[in-house]
Amino acid sequence: MKPRQYPSAKRPTDVYLFATCLVDLFVPQAGLDAVKLLEREGLTVHFPRSQSCCGQPAYSSGNPRQAREVALAQLGLFENPWPVIVPSGSCAGMMRHHWPTLLDDDAANARRAAALSERVYELTEFLVRVLNVDFSAYAAKGSDGQATESIVLHTSCGARREMGTRVHGVEAVDALPGVTRIEHERESECCGFGGTFSLKHPDISGAMVADKIASACATGCERLVSADCGCLLNIGHAAAHKGAPLAVEHLASFLWRRTGGEAA
Repeated sequence: MKPRQYPSAKRPTDVYLFATCLVDLFVPQAGLDAVKLLEREGLTVHFPRSQSCCGQPAYSSGNPRQAREVALAQLGLFENPWPVIVPSGSCAGMMRHHWPTLLDDDAANARRAAALSERVYELTEFLVRVLNVDFSAYAAKGSDGQATESIVLHTSCGARREMGTRVHGVEAVDALPGVTRIEHERESECCGFGGTFSLKHPDISGAMVADKIASACATGCERLVSADCGCLLNIGHAAAHKGAPLAVEHLASFLWRRTGGEAA
């Protein structure tokens, strides 16, 4: 992963939101909270309604032709030169790193994909690196009135490898007054979801998520926070099935709630 070069010019006024299919179908509040975080910074958020999936499920399952078709269907939706904000590190990684190579036999579309990839940002990355949001400026009380809170952070494997998302998430969370982030023994390990991996290898996947839940619960944290909905759904549902005392929350919703939902 090459180091990301961040724009030094004035901050943008308009951005696109690529919400991801999992946010759209299962965790819509995370998408709404992402919009609110961006709008609070004075940005106009554009949401192309024809968007669907980044193509990662097909790609990671060994079906590049289908992934290519999905990428092509999205490519024309972001024609203006605005940043494309994605509330998922793994989906952002797919768009940034794999779309151009999927189209490398089509010169015109490969150039479009390469140009678009330079405008793709994971949500937290954009907030802390481009907008330079000062989360420490907020009061030590969330919109739910909770003054202090302890959490563990989970970063998906793809987001960690391809987008460096853990670094940005840690920076944002650690700046929040009243929030204690606890590192646990299995933080860097996969949760067992892995897209179709969990379907093809359910026993292995189940053992992996059980280890993740046990390690998180051992810290005594109040919740697990993640910027990737696939992991979040996997961990949350597994914890509920086991009766484990582990709430889960998308990072966008956590940041919005912990900053009171208002400007600093």
